[in-house]
Amino acid sequence: MNKYSIKLKNISKIFEKNKIKVLNNINFTFKRGNSYSIIGPSGSGKSTLLNILSLIDRPTSGELFLNNTKVDFNNIKSNDSLRANKIGIIYQENNLLPDFNALENVYLSRLAINNNLKVAQNDANKILRNLHLAKRINHYPSELSGGEAQRVAISRAIINSPEILLADEPSGSLDLKNSKEIFNLLFKLKNKNRVIIFATHNLYFAKMADYKLQIQDGKIKTYNARI
Repeated sequence: MNKYSIKLKNISKIFEKNKIKVLNNINFTFKRGNSYSIIGPSGSGKSTLLNILSLIDRPTSGELFLNNTKVDFNNIKSNDSLRANKIGIIYQENNLLPDFNALENVYLSRLAINNNLKVAQNDANKILRNLHLAKRINHYPSELSGGEAQRVAISRAIINSPEILLADEPSGSLDLKNSKEIFNLLFKLKNKNRVIIFATHNLYFAKMADYKLQIQDGKIKTYNARI
């Protein structure tokens, strides 16, 4: 099995409305078992890149490969299945469903790939307890602190044991204490079969990754990489 999880080949993204080229012929390989941080100023393309990696958005040109398989961005059904089974996404805002409690928010993601409600509930319960949320399982998002809500969001992202874990400013709305907790948790999720990629403005957290990447002039550049 090849060690890489994601390969970008000449990936470009142009926003047609204002003709801005955000990503410019990017070639890069993300390898399983490693963590990658992405830094760059607002508007540099961090979120755009993560949206392409998550198959939410499509590049204007270029190719994306997941474990040797070229992604067909026209095959929406297949990509939805890939996202549900292989990709976990953590956003800056937790994006929890306000009318569902913590347990429901997490197990609904499992039902997207397996319609066994009992198994989904049991797995969600276990994950939430492992993330020290045992007393918050039946609480709604409005009843959770920022840090608790983000841990629920992480639980939701990992319930399907994704090979690819993406995070877009996962602590951007949190104070320093909760931010450190979230990133410590994020790195505990690293394993030999998973690649973790996160965007951040915080250099302290960026330096925790195995590889530090910077988007500059639409290109990915490495800096201070630990190989």
